[in-house]
Amino acid sequence: MATSGRLRRNVTDVRVTAINDGIRSERPDTLATEEPMEIRVGGPGQDARAVAVTMRTPGADYELAVGFLFTEGLIAPGDVRRVAYCDDLGDEEQRYNVVTVTLDRPFDHDRLHRNFYATSSCGICGKAALDDVEVRCSPVADGPVVCADVIVSLPERLRSKQPVFDRTGGLHAAGLFTPEGELVTLREDVGRHNAVDKVIGEQVLAGAVPLEARVLQVSGRASFEIVQKAAVAGIPIVSAVSAPSSLAVEAGERFNMTIVGFVRDGRCNVYTRPERVAS
Repeated sequence: MATSGRLRRNVTDVRVTAINDGIRSERPDTLATEEPMEIRVGGPGQDARAVAVTMRTPGADYELAVGFLFTEGLIAPGDVRRVAYCDDLGDEEQRYNVVTVTLDRPFDHDRLHRNFYATSSCGICGKAALDDVEVRCSPVADGPVVCADVIVSLPERLRSKQPVFDRTGGLHAAGLFTPEGELVTLREDVGRHNAVDKVIGEQVLAGAVPLEARVLQVSGRASFEIVQKAAVAGIPIVSAVSAPSSLAVEAGERFNMTIVGFVRDGRCNVYTRPERVAS
């Protein structure tokens, strides 16, 4: 199975007009690249068909594709036979914006319509969203107890390993840590959910799920989408720099997860399952 490389630049150079105390000047600047990526899936004897398009920062594209399919309940660990960029596009510029995941089993395309609650504007209620996740995963294992001192140190440990953020100031990050606070893996992306999918996808390809002895630290808020992805991967603790949403907390309760928010300045709020965080 191939591994995705940095075939597209994850930063873009631009010129800006800077205004400082009324004085205008032109200078170079660097932005985080945002491009669409189409995910295609097929099994034995099937033509690969598009299942989703996501706006992402190029890099770890294979992990993003696999992580998305896994956390949305469309594939299981061990299903993936091959991941590759699309070779049949006439436009060479777009070749690296299409990823095909080939499975060892036939892919049920009808499952797409049964599984997706694509956005919060779809009119799907919170209970239906929770019920959908419950069909796809069991409550996570009890997992480890982590010292509060470790939890409050994770945002800085995450931030110190963000090379693209250092250049652009405009990327989210997700990192997996051990209970002792050691970084296992980190990914950056313009989309917070994409960063989580990249991290989880890497672990799926490595055969490491469920991630029952890991802590997920994210750079922004803890949304329902992030918590449900962590639940599918078996991650017991989700820690966020900002606040969780009400549905994220409800999901944490239902799936036996510890949700921690406002992790900053040496403090944090534990919203669910506080027994996993030792004072």
